Amino acid sequence: MEIVVALVFSVVVLFGADRLLLWLERRGHVNWRRKGRRRLSDEPTARLDSMLTDHTRG
Repeated sequence: MEIVVALVFSVVVLFGADRLLLWLERRGHVNWRRKGRRRLSDEPTARLDSMLTDHTRG
């Protein structure tokens, strides 16, 4: 009986996590199931490059 309760609890937790991530995806915070992965080669790198370069004044 304990294993049945543990399995049901696991299913409920996974279902709740899935629903939470889908809600966050609708709000634009994460990519979960509906939108797929973004291609990183299409993303701009200017911000990252500017953060990593040395901005010493001289």
